Amino acid sequence: MAKIYIEDNKSRADIKACKIKNKHQADMHYYVTKNKYQAKDDATWYFEDNKYQADKKIYWENNKNRADILVYETSNKNSTKGSF
Repeated sequence: MAKIYIEDNKSRADIKACKIKNKHQADMHYYVTKNKYQAKDDATWYFEDNKYQADKKIYWENNKNRADILVYETSNKNSTKGSF
């Protein structure tokens, strides 16, 4: 599952992710859902407000060279790919 909490402090994050605009350069294509029960794989994300209920804590890294993973947000839930 991918219940995601956005962490402000990168040292407390599980993953440093960088959003990119070119989907061909991305390691993961993720889709955002508003229903936490639909977040059944790593590439379908539900943004969780409670960090203790999240599966992953992500820090948005601005520099793609310092990121652990490059991600691309897709609007099509059938076009997701990749995992953590």
